[in-house]
Amino acid sequence: MKARAFGGRLETPLRGRQVLADPRLNHGTAFTADERDELGLVGLLPPEVLTLDQQAGRAYAQYCRQRDDLGKNVFLSLLQDRNEVLFFRLVGDHLNEMLPIVYTPTVGDAIRNYSGEYRRPRGVYLSVDHPKDLERSLAACGRGPDEIDLVVATDGEAILGIGDWGVGGIAISAGKLAVYTAAAGIDPDRTLPVVLDVGTNRDSLLEDPLYLGNRHRRVDTDTYDAFIDRYVRAATTLFPNALLHWEDLGAGNARRVLDRYKDELLTFNDDIQGTGAVTLAAVFSALQANGTPLSDQRIVIYGAGTAGIGIAEQLADAMAAEGVAEPHSRLWALSSRGLLVDSDPAMRDYQRPFARPAGEVAGYGRDGDGRIGLAEVVRRVSPTVLIGTSGQPGAFSEEIVREMSRGTRRPVIMPLSNPTSLSEALPGDLFAWTDGRALVATGSPFDPVTVGTHTYVVAQANNALVFPGIGLGAVLSEATRITPRMIRAAADAVASRIDSSVTGAPLLPPVEALQETSVAVAVAVVLAAADDGVAPPAGEREQVEKAVRAAMWQPVYRPVVAS
Repeated sequence: MKARAFGGRLETPLRGRQVLADPRLNHGTAFTADERDELGLVGLLPPEVLTLDQQAGRAYAQYCRQRDDLGKNVFLSLLQDRNEVLFFRLVGDHLNEMLPIVYTPTVGDAIRNYSGEYRRPRGVYLSVDHPKDLERSLAACGRGPDEIDLVVATDGEAILGIGDWGVGGIAISAGKLAVYTAAAGIDPDRTLPVVLDVGTNRDSLLEDPLYLGNRHRRVDTDTYDAFIDRYVRAATTLFPNALLHWEDLGAGNARRVLDRYKDELLTFNDDIQGTGAVTLAAVFSALQANGTPLSDQRIVIYGAGTAGIGIAEQLADAMAAEGVAEPHSRLWALSSRGLLVDSDPAMRDYQRPFARPAGEVAGYGRDGDGRIGLAEVVRRVSPTVLIGTSGQPGAFSEEIVREMSRGTRRPVIMPLSNPTSLSEALPGDLFAWTDGRALVATGSPFDPVTVGTHTYVVAQANNALVFPGIGLGAVLSEATRITPRMIRAAADAVASRIDSSVTGAPLLPPVEALQETSVAVAVAVVLAAADDGVAPPAGEREQVEKAVRAAMWQPVYRPVVAS
């Protein structure tokens, strides 16, 4: 397992304003008198020396004075550009409050306005129009072969729930890395955000004179694949030990890209594997609460896109690990064309493993367009678990929920689409329609719900509960790839952080406990990687946990000295 510790001094040849301009070095008013003298800062800062605590308190007061969430996002981005330690100290102190600002949903507003609000480049911009520049563009970050642990890359096509925003997707890569650091202590100096600019199909961007990306439509599949392959070759050559994280690729590309590289190198797609892992954790927790095994579940997934099939794959893998001979037979998935049936020629390749035999559903009722809808599937299957990734608000109607609850004592219902406006159902309705019997997790945050004498805390299936710890564990274990066992271990570690058998308890740990959750996930991932033979032996759990904690970067000022 890779050993790493922090706390030593930083040496720099920079002087004066150059020091203040480097967010990795800049301490602002916290520079000591000796540091100011040695680094040529005398006269460039007010005379009073503040502590990091004082700076963080002042920064939080400034943050609170911002008029709206986008203003808060801009404030935090500017702070990160100026003083990285202070930024992560502030976010870490207020993680529950600021996570939705630095990441989803507010980062979506920043991405929409990226070109118009452009301030300072962050990361690496790779253009499909200039493939020969790809290698030197990555090298321009100035990091050596063992100086990058994590690269997050997006092509900007499927940003959160807002779609194609082209080059503005760089902000999602940067936001993801901010969560990796705030939640799991990934050293920000050892990370790299990347945007793979292959064009955009959004007319408003193509017509915007200020748009900063390639001003043409997205390239064809062959050109896209060749560009991705060149990126992977360059990234793995320059940074051979780095985890390559894919973020918000379009549905037509995400699965193909992951399948192409997942067995060859250390790579991870949060939209597929991360969403699957956090949902699996919620299912594990729900089954603990109702006392039934995973092998007994009948699971319906409404929304068979990248996220929905990613969830189905994780559930099927977990069932297989528990000895279920045909786990796919326990899963029913619906797309916009209704229940997946193997006779449908329009089905995507990644959906086919979850298609039902045409003969099996021959007697099912269909709508005017020949689709087998959710209500019919629920009536026929009597599911114990219902998961929504459709983006169709209200799809889990009272009729459907009551039908489901007639067939199971404690129905597990997870409307995971976000933002709130796209949720398949509201938690208050789900608890009311089931007389408080439902076990609920959502994709967006919701307030607690009171039914009768009980108050129910609603779990948010936030990917941030899993991906930071998976990344930290994969890097520290020196894993060569991410395996299904590592994903299952992450899910189990998250579920074990909460006692869901207590009435009203959430199915998942809260965001406030994110850092401790990330430690638990990282430890589980390190041990699973060793067990799978994709990493060196890890040692005892206690030793691993101690090493994980020691390796986590902390937002504290290190002495800066002149070289």
